[in-house]
Amino acid sequence: MKRIIAGLTVLLSAVLLVACQPSEKENVGDKKPTVTVTTSFLYDMVYQLAGDEVNRELIIPAGEDPHVYVAKSSDLKKLQTADLVLYHGLHFEGKMIEALEQSGVAVTKNIKNSDLNTMEEDGETILDPHFWFSIPLYKSAVEVASQELQKLIPAKADMVKENTKTYLTQLDELDKWIAKELSVIPAESRYLVTPHDAFNYFASSYDFTLYAPQGVSTDSEVANSDMIETVDLIVKHQIKAIFTESTTNPERMEKLQEAVKAKGGQVEVVSGHGKELFSDSLAPEGEDGDTFIDMYKHNVNLIVQHLK
Repeated sequence: MKRIIAGLTVLLSAVLLVACQPSEKENVGDKKPTVTVTTSFLYDMVYQLAGDEVNRELIIPAGEDPHVYVAKSSDLKKLQTADLVLYHGLHFEGKMIEALEQSGVAVTKNIKNSDLNTMEEDGETILDPHFWFSIPLYKSAVEVASQELQKLIPAKADMVKENTKTYLTQLDELDKWIAKELSVIPAESRYLVTPHDAFNYFASSYDFTLYAPQGVSTDSEVANSDMIETVDLIVKHQIKAIFTESTTNPERMEKLQEAVKAKGGQVEVVSGHGKELFSDSLAPEGEDGDTFIDMYKHNVNLIVQHLK
């Protein structure tokens, strides 16, 4: 994750230099405050809690890969003019983390390290930043965002509180729905093979074994040893399907399929528009998976369809 959004480093450092200068914002009359967020997950979260009572600005567009995102000059303006900046934390934003720590609020700030999974990156053990695939951890992030929004729009604090209560209930219902839907997949078929290492929390929450030959970063090459290990796993357990992601190159999973075939096995590559798992981004607005809840349901439906 250290490589994520590296291009924002200089831009975000500039934010700190102008922090003490007069802001371009003019909160006149009933003008709505602006909340700038780093990802589509937070963009949706803010809407669920505050609705149209705030303007939202997004740094990384939905559907784009955070690992290879190239910063634009407009990103600086979004951060510079924001009344509130929300970001993931856990180093998901990579090299821009120092600037965000000084200018924004991490929605993961109340999550204990002991509640997080760990993963390997470049020979180091790091905290897994993909917390959103754990419903309890995601609820913690929602509560932090809610508190910040209540402070931002105090006149609407009761509305935010009520929306938060409703949303947390919906997330509890989602958790139960996920477990029920996945129950049709037998234990011997609960192997989830994806390109990069984003589904550890999902796997640990719902009793899956996860294999991701590409590792943490979507722009890394697959090591031969990881490829061989994954091929052997697929052949040994007769795994029916492996999955592509909306923000990764499907060709790498197709190569994995070819390697399985060379070993006498057979596996389906689940790919194509609308047939990819969402991992590091929601879908663009107006498409299936453009909210957190719909994203999760899309993923579960796809997994059940191909592994049951």
